[in-house]
Amino acid sequence: MNYLSVENIGKSYGERILFKGISFGINQGQKIGFVAKNGSGKTSLLNILAGTDTPDEGNVVFRKNLKVAFLSQEPNLDPNLSVEESIFNADSPILKIIEAYEKALLNPDDSDAYQAAFDKMDAHNAWDFETRYKQILFKLKLDDLSQKVKSLSGGQKKRLALANALLTQPDLLVMDEPTNHLDLEMIEWLEALFAKENFTLFMVTHDRYFLERVCNEIVELDEGNLYSYKGNYSYYLEKREARIETETTETGKAKQLFKKELDWMRRQPKARTTKSKSRIDDFSEIKARAHKRRNDHEVQLELNMERMGTKIVEIHKISKSFGDKELFTQFEYNFLRGERLGIIGKNGTGKSTFLNILTGGMQPDSGKVVIGDTVKFGYYTQSGINIKEGQKVIDVIREFGEYIPLKKGRQISAGQLLERFLFDRKKQYDFVEKLSGGERKRLYLCTVLIQNPNFLILDEPTNDLDIVTLNVLESFLLDFPGCVIVVSHDRYFMDKIVDHLFVFRGEGVIQDFPGNYSDYRTYEDSKVIEQRAASAEATSEKKNWKEPAETTKLSYQEQKEHSKLEKEIATLEKKRETLQNLFATESWDGDEIDKQSKKLQEIIDSIAEKEMRWFELSEKLEQ
Repeated sequence: MNYLSVENIGKSYGERILFKGISFGINQGQKIGFVAKNGSGKTSLLNILAGTDTPDEGNVVFRKNLKVAFLSQEPNLDPNLSVEESIFNADSPILKIIEAYEKALLNPDDSDAYQAAFDKMDAHNAWDFETRYKQILFKLKLDDLSQKVKSLSGGQKKRLALANALLTQPDLLVMDEPTNHLDLEMIEWLEALFAKENFTLFMVTHDRYFLERVCNEIVELDEGNLYSYKGNYSYYLEKREARIETETTETGKAKQLFKKELDWMRRQPKARTTKSKSRIDDFSEIKARAHKRRNDHEVQLELNMERMGTKIVEIHKISKSFGDKELFTQFEYNFLRGERLGIIGKNGTGKSTFLNILTGGMQPDSGKVVIGDTVKFGYYTQSGINIKEGQKVIDVIREFGEYIPLKKGRQISAGQLLERFLFDRKKQYDFVEKLSGGERKRLYLCTVLIQNPNFLILDEPTNDLDIVTLNVLESFLLDFPGCVIVVSHDRYFMDKIVDHLFVFRGEGVIQDFPGNYSDYRTYEDSKVIEQRAASAEATSEKKNWKEPAETTKLSYQEQKEHSKLEKEIATLEKKRETLQNLFATESWDGDEIDKQSKKLQEIIDSIAEKEMRWFELSEKLEQ
């Protein structure tokens, strides 16, 4: 079933054309990831699909009565409402029924109102939805329902907007960077939710693992043209590379033909036949094809970084708490040259506080941090660039000097540096306030790197950056000879950059884990399997004949079922892992991908069902 059709739409701001002549459709059940460079109009396109903006040309045709929910980067919430009021304020009849029931619970004396609310819950089968509503709020850590929106942090507002979007049960969910401000646990829960349930999605996200595991189609806007790939992110990468190779070959052929036609044009006969006029008309098209160039620049910088001494950064038994909340206690660590550290943990466990103490922006309650004489920090914070009214892009860089020193006595100008960070000459003289969110982040990253740091600290550097820029940043960091600390919820980025992790577990505990994020997830999953195995072993032990019968909490058949579930879950998890690996290695066509995706979903559903029963039996056993 077709939900909407985009017909030759275009959008521009003044002389700047974002896109033109774009056409595509969205059908029921599609989970589409939209990929494009920063500044090419991704957010504008999402606004058009959500109905909050209109195209300059073309049309978007919606199916009658289509219900669309839009999760924007900057949610538009009423600051005077509470969290609960914001949710019940949504346009959803079933939420209104639950709201009436919740109010009736607060007034038990009014038995008629309670009975009416109870009957409505029954009539509309709202009990399951109420459970879902509470589960979503719990998973997104929106615990204080009475808290006013105006007192929420930016991350809490984004999570509240996400909860609203999910609970309105839209036909189509349009999302702009849905994983921003979510911790890793929330992202993995959201992945599982979208994989399990039949959502129709159209989203922009830089999270490549999220694209891989959620989307069944990737749509790319590249050099003004739209390309569709019926598969996940791995499939898109493979087919995109093949497309670019084909385009390169065609451009080479066009260049040869152009030389031939150019020679003919120079020797053009005076008599203009119909055939020669047609050939002259074709010449312009051949010339355009021959001069087609991909705008895939890479940042290549050999910064004149100061060499580090033997002492880098020493952390001596630091502790920090806020009131009763203990972030870390007596933590100590010595950094070595070239360390590449990732920091992960739930929101509020002290990650940003730790970085502020490390860089001197905050003092620990006890202990100390000793910085080596040769260490020069480059700190990329979540706050981003400080925009000055009327300032142009190139002026931001010139604040650090007209020229930037490189290795071997070379130097480049501020303009050349910006070109390497994908800002062409025209863009350099744009006002900073005109830049997209991703372009501002790229400019801010440039200002951090040009100061020649030898110890980089990047706090959520991937937020709002497009995938092209992320690949560029990854290449730069892989060649960076100094120390790197990365705080990020982008698991793909972490896997590629870091060698070990600080895991902020809360309650004052920081664990040093020797591996990247995927290694850590494998380790955590294995711990769960070991706990299940230990529980199964305990239940399979023979009971002493002298023990009273009432100590056996499970019947014989339930004990057999519990033990059997252990083995079945372990087998299914192996099948799931094998099939997930095949998605990354096999060159399946679209039909085969759909077939294997259904098979994978059946395995995931079976695991969830068996785990639920296993937990029921385990709880009974422990009583």
